[in-house]
Amino acid sequence: MGSMLKLKRFMFEDGNNYDFDSRGGGGIGNFVWWNDIQESEKGQQGIYYTLAASYALLSLIALLQLIRIHLRVPEYGWTTQKVFHLMNFIVTGLRAMLFGFYHSVFTIRPKVIEMMLLELPGLLFFSTYTLLVLFWAEIYHQARSLPIDKLRPAYFIINGVIYFVQVCIWISIRLSHSPTAIKFARLFLSVLSFSAALGFMVYGGRLFVMLRRFPIESRGRRKKLQEVGYVTGICCTCFLIRCLVVALSAFNEKVDVDVLDHPVLNLFYYMIVEVVPCAMVLFILRKLPPRRVSDQYQSIQ
Repeated sequence: MGSMLKLKRFMFEDGNNYDFDSRGGGGIGNFVWWNDIQESEKGQQGIYYTLAASYALLSLIALLQLIRIHLRVPEYGWTTQKVFHLMNFIVTGLRAMLFGFYHSVFTIRPKVIEMMLLELPGLLFFSTYTLLVLFWAEIYHQARSLPIDKLRPAYFIINGVIYFVQVCIWISIRLSHSPTAIKFARLFLSVLSFSAALGFMVYGGRLFVMLRRFPIESRGRRKKLQEVGYVTGICCTCFLIRCLVVALSAFNEKVDVDVLDHPVLNLFYYMIVEVVPCAMVLFILRKLPPRRVSDQYQSIQ
């Protein structure tokens, strides 16, 4: 009690007007600027349009990178690298449209339609970045002379089961209108995020250790080591944060990010778990694949 009085006296003597609200669970509540933005239509527009512009820029970058890769090696068809950038383009483009029409999305009824629109990009984000886990798993298994024929089918089967379960959850919410079903839906997404983080830790960590132990020192090895290390750290962090926030939102509505009147929380959340990590990964993976030898040299007659 004494420390709280000292804190309040310090804040008033400092001359800054901060609002301490007991609604925050007995602790320090929201600052005035936070509440002003939450209640301001212009503040909400600024935040959601900022998110829409950020996602649109990422979508454009992913599309340009996809085009560059295809022009570089058109004969390779749909490689994992091309599919990864295509899915990034779709996910970020869909997010840009949702935040661009944020008012219509957050007020659409029935509630389950809103949940579907907001949760589908998260599921696609999971599929997009676990594609990197699949790619690293294939590299690791090939290097260890382990079979890889079951890895790709397993990826498709797991993702198919996830989307099937998610559709069943949406149907359950539509039919029952139960808060328990909504809570289960959020916990399901939290478990998915933790699984993705675990996948990056397992196969990203294994590949990183294998590259470090590689006996031949080269510039390519060092760059690949940095690439795997950075991407693993970034993706693990963003998926673990998503796991924590989504799990908390299942039990505390004040932490719910997918609502209209939490624009500041939405800004911080999506910037931390999607926009910044996606931008960093696209930058790290910006290198184009090498051209085929036949494109660089003419055959000797």
